[in-house]
Amino acid sequence: MTPFTVYPAIDLKEGRVVRLAQGQRDKSKIFEVQPSEAAEKWIEQGADWLHVVNLDGAFGDALQPRLTALEEILSVSIGRASVQYGGGLRSMDLIREILSMGAARVIIGTAGVESPALMIEALETFGPNRIVLGIDARDGLVRVSGWEKKTSVTPIDLANRYIEYGLRTIIFTNIKRDGMQSGVDISSTSALSNGLGLAVIASGGVGTLEDIRQVKAAGLPGVVVGKALYEKKFTLSEAIKC
Repeated sequence: MTPFTVYPAIDLKEGRVVRLAQGQRDKSKIFEVQPSEAAEKWIEQGADWLHVVNLDGAFGDALQPRLTALEEILSVSIGRASVQYGGGLRSMDLIREILSMGAARVIIGTAGVESPALMIEALETFGPNRIVLGIDARDGLVRVSGWEKKTSVTPIDLANRYIEYGLRTIIFTNIKRDGMQSGVDISSTSALSNGLGLAVIASGGVGTLEDIRQVKAAGLPGVVVGKALYEKKFTLSEAIKC
């Protein structure tokens, strides 16, 4: 049985650690901690994985992600914890660069919708253990470009495009829940997992330890936790013990 994993989030905007509310860039909260300090803190509390997102890249504000912060995180984490990294990865060169820097896997979101050939090439080149599909949805439909652009694609239809190419892992976020600490959308996440037979990591809405227990009880493989950790609602160590 695959162990349940708690993924502490390190969201980066202009090289600083932030959290957004429902993905809105004008509702960001800056935390006075350096990316490497956040990584060190979570690793010391028992993190096996770090979930790192470059919001500048996700919003399309920069052609190249700000890799300095990622380098700092990797300098702390390599050999101690694995890093999954996403945000603005829309070329094979960039995906290759992130993986060569030491990230264990990358999260492809917008390109999974808008550039299916890239997603397929990435899966075939690097394998399903290193390529994760990020699905961010609002009102049952996928959104892209930092969640600002609507699509007419459902999460299950998007994921189905890539199963034959080896897709194994999805990170699913209910945008309405993200950063709100109002509870995880377990029903939608479970429906996606059960409908496809894939590992679907829950993201968005964790506010209490009970939220984490419910994700685990649903048989999902893991959960991303962000704002609640930074606001000290509980420790990562407590979350891992759930």
